[in-house]
Amino acid sequence: MTRRVLTRTMTGILAAAVATSLAACSSAASGSGGGTTAATNGNAAFASMPTVTMMVGGIDKQIYLPYQLAAGLGYYTKYGVNMVLSTEESGGVGAEDAVASGQVDMAGAWYVHTIDFQQAGKDVIGIAQLAGAPGEREMCSTGSNVTSAADWAGKTVGVTDLGSGTDDLTLYMASKAGVTSQQFHRQGVGAGDTLVAALQHHTIVCGMTTQPTVAALESKGLAYSAIDLASTAGATKALGGPFPAASVLVQKSWLDANKDTAQKVVDALVATMHYIATHSASDIADHLPPGFVSNSLVTKADYIKALDTDKGQFLPDGMMPANGPETVLAVEKGAGNIKKTIDLPSTYTNDYVIAANKLEGYTK
Repeated sequence: MTRRVLTRTMTGILAAAVATSLAACSSAASGSGGGTTAATNGNAAFASMPTVTMMVGGIDKQIYLPYQLAAGLGYYTKYGVNMVLSTEESGGVGAEDAVASGQVDMAGAWYVHTIDFQQAGKDVIGIAQLAGAPGEREMCSTGSNVTSAADWAGKTVGVTDLGSGTDDLTLYMASKAGVTSQQFHRQGVGAGDTLVAALQHHTIVCGMTTQPTVAALESKGLAYSAIDLASTAGATKALGGPFPAASVLVQKSWLDANKDTAQKVVDALVATMHYIATHSASDIADHLPPGFVSNSLVTKADYIKALDTDKGQFLPDGMMPANGPETVLAVEKGAGNIKKTIDLPSTYTNDYVIAANKLEGYTK
């Protein structure tokens, strides 16, 4: 969860580009009937569908795979929406800021941003919750013997960016372990290759990251998982409760004006969550763009193995987990980010998810 710049490399457009792995990946997704390919524009039924733009906070990360998987499964089109997906680019505006400013209709980003925006006087709400854990792991250098945040005193620990979600989690876990922010150093090291390099060159002793970077570090023998935030159970152990992360965020004003369209998107994503819960990691990987599951960081076999290990982060029904918002608020308070009274019930709704589950034959 970082602050990144808006990109215009939408999924349908990326089909023509092969210069980057994301381009290759997204073009494959376009061919899968996910509701983003221009090839379907001649279809009258498709043309009548509402178009929704969504930016995802790192679309090729495993923690955010449901948004792209829904495209790969063809669910956006099936449920009646033309979804145009985009991703963040390191160094600028994040998906959450893009939705808050109206640059996109929806954001695939962490639920915590709804709390941040409420403090800033902006009404951004989560309408579907896809994960009950951050999907992160604290990876520590081989031989460092770090087993908990209590071992960070006097050391440098990597986060995506200072002020990011990984930074907040790092500060909170350190505080719970009795280590103050003055007793250790946090360094922004990005994600993927840059985080791998930071650990490889011993710039940091530990770094918080997600799959497939976790699998790459383990396969190279560079680091091991010291703290599990990649499953709901792991998050509960480390943070004191489930930590809702990947969510669907919208401006409340947009939601009020586009309720039917929002429902279609949630219908597609809830169907996707049930697919994840009932299918193997291998099945899931087969519906993702090739470049997501096999690249310079990870082989497809390693990707599948990692997904099989961390699949427990995904919620099977899209519902906000009980006490999840309270856990997120506690982490935010622990990181010193809360300056005002927060009205948690107004930061999310389960209404659209309940309707989607009923449509799928599940009673909520």
